[in-house]
Amino acid sequence: MKFGVVVFPGSNCDEDMVYVLKEIFKKETVKLWHKNTDLEGCTHIILPGGFSYGDYLRSGAIARFSPIMQSVMEHANKGGFVFGVCNGFQILCESGLLPGALLHNNTRKFICKNVFIKAANTDTAVTNAVPKEKALKIPIAHGEGKYFIESESLKKMTANGQILFRYCDESGNITEESNPNGAIENIAGVCNVTKNVFGMMPHPERASDAELFNSDGKFLFESILRSELVSK
Repeated sequence: MKFGVVVFPGSNCDEDMVYVLKEIFKKETVKLWHKNTDLEGCTHIILPGGFSYGDYLRSGAIARFSPIMQSVMEHANKGGFVFGVCNGFQILCESGLLPGALLHNNTRKFICKNVFIKAANTDTAVTNAVPKEKALKIPIAHGEGKYFIESESLKKMTANGQILFRYCDESGNITEESNPNGAIENIAGVCNVTKNVFGMMPHPERASDAELFNSDGKFLFESILRSELVSK
């Protein structure tokens, strides 16, 4: 298992992700520059948060055309693991690797705060270690985090278990008040049909260290590591 964290101009959560994977979970981790096309033998590709290319046009719209994304798409199409967080999620939607789109928050303001999310499917590579019904406290930091997809596609995604997380309150109740950005059906994260490409707006890497007084994000990384063991 080798992790590759892609770095775009404007990425600002790459070091956070590398720290969690390398220092906390002791996994081999390298940074992959966006202009390169070599994934350096990485089995798990991570697209971190930030403001790739300054979020011009639309968040993720330009990064989708970075040279490395062709390799990432080929890796994903072969069944390889790909995980996008925040801006990484936006890039995956722009590239077509994940369904739907991320729109401006209903408030039209950048939101940076802790929120609660609950796993909608605990049988995926990023949720299998998440306790069922547990409300995870994970921070968000985005201006375009409102997940949208048309109704028929949403029905198919729901039936196929592609909804990963929904925003909820501290008790795990999925309510309109607990939805920070206006996302359809409180959706905070999704995966593709074959369940090897994953994306979410909240930042688990910012909630995986005791020094931050929040380690709920570790459940996701533990899920990824557990999936590797199961696959062997």
